[in-house]
Amino acid sequence: MSNYSRRKFLVTAGTTGFTAILLKGCMGNSPEPGANNNATTSTTQGTQTTLTPETTPETTSIQLGFAPIFEAAPLIIAKEKGFFAKYGMTDVNVAKQANWGSARDNVEIGSAGGGIDGGQWQMPMPYLISEGLITKNNTKIPMYVLAMLNTQGNGIAVSKTQQGKNITLDMSKAKDYIVGLKQSGNPFRAAYTFPKVNQDFWIRYWLAAGGINPDTDVNLLTVPAAQTVANMKTGTMEGFSTGDPWPTRIVADDIGFMSALTAQIWPNHPEEYLAIRADWVDKNPKATKAILKGIMEAQQWCDTQSNRAELAQILSGASYFNVPATVLEPALMGKYKMGDGQPDIDDYKMAVQYWKTDKGSVSFPYKSLDLWFITESVRWGFLPASYLDDNAKALIDKVNRSDLWREVAKEAGIASADIPSSDSRGVETLFDGKTFDPANPKAYLDSLAIKKI
Repeated sequence: MSNYSRRKFLVTAGTTGFTAILLKGCMGNSPEPGANNNATTSTTQGTQTTLTPETTPETTSIQLGFAPIFEAAPLIIAKEKGFFAKYGMTDVNVAKQANWGSARDNVEIGSAGGGIDGGQWQMPMPYLISEGLITKNNTKIPMYVLAMLNTQGNGIAVSKTQQGKNITLDMSKAKDYIVGLKQSGNPFRAAYTFPKVNQDFWIRYWLAAGGINPDTDVNLLTVPAAQTVANMKTGTMEGFSTGDPWPTRIVADDIGFMSALTAQIWPNHPEEYLAIRADWVDKNPKATKAILKGIMEAQQWCDTQSNRAELAQILSGASYFNVPATVLEPALMGKYKMGDGQPDIDDYKMAVQYWKTDKGSVSFPYKSLDLWFITESVRWGFLPASYLDDNAKALIDKVNRSDLWREVAKEAGIASADIPSSDSRGVETLFDGKTFDPANPKAYLDSLAIKKI
């Protein structure tokens, strides 16, 4: 696989302030640390536990990166509510990254070089970094996937210029229109925040399920999450796939409408993950456990519905999302104004979830879900088919540390019913009726009409 162009992540920088942050991030410095200037919005809850020699972290410090979308909430809350400090990690820095390319660059150099040790990632970025597929000089930087941060909380928003064209969850109704745009020389432009990962996969699956080939019938673009609103305003794209609050901000600002929620495309789908450099984890196993305990406690706090208003207030801070809490709160409560004649949604189960759903654990990093991302990577030609034939299981076993998650959960007193005994979540069903059986990923590929293999 060829290395991704780093210039792609610079072209959409708009304002002077954002450009300064972006350049700083690409030079290897983690921009905008999540300092305590947001502390006035929350009350510290994480009274420090009594630490023993077995639980005292080797270090109290780690540099974690995040992108300003709902997926980042567990990291931010663990910092703001004192859950990291509760377990001895008193010097955790949670730093906003200008874009996913900057996050990748920063984890390559690590905190010793002014970057980050890990943080929030779209899948399968930890695998691509571990394999050296998106790093400078294809250098392998081994990563460990430690937990899933959330499910749902993403959407595909579309410009108002496309109203009345049947651009909804079922794209088969818009197929002729979309294909016609391409044939006329004015293709539908669909954006995501980083190529060959989560939000690229959601928009590809959505289009392909409607008979639209994302590689030939539309133009695909990369746009950092925080720039999506500005780019939609200026007409750079007709649609984009990213995490809230940006899709809902498009609707709130009357720039566009919501064509689909990822909660509709795949209820309880895998979303973004906590992953840290393997060398850091191996050097600091007790500190890693402390971080995981803080994240787990933060996820449970985030999933308490009565905390969602406060969560919106914390995330709204300038160091984090810099978006009014009044924009954040409705989506956190599962209230979506869809637009373009579609009925609104008011269902908390459709909102972002962080700890547990009807499907079971959210936080546990199921290896079967990692396999879906690798299978989709093969589907679109991002990875060779040999990844399924030869080494998918070995690669997943090397990167995914579900064993560590279970160990930490037991130490943290998590109920045994909330600690999955299997690394497989079983057969998954998406909105178009397609099923993914992790025991037979090739059968899933064979069932898909649009693919590159």
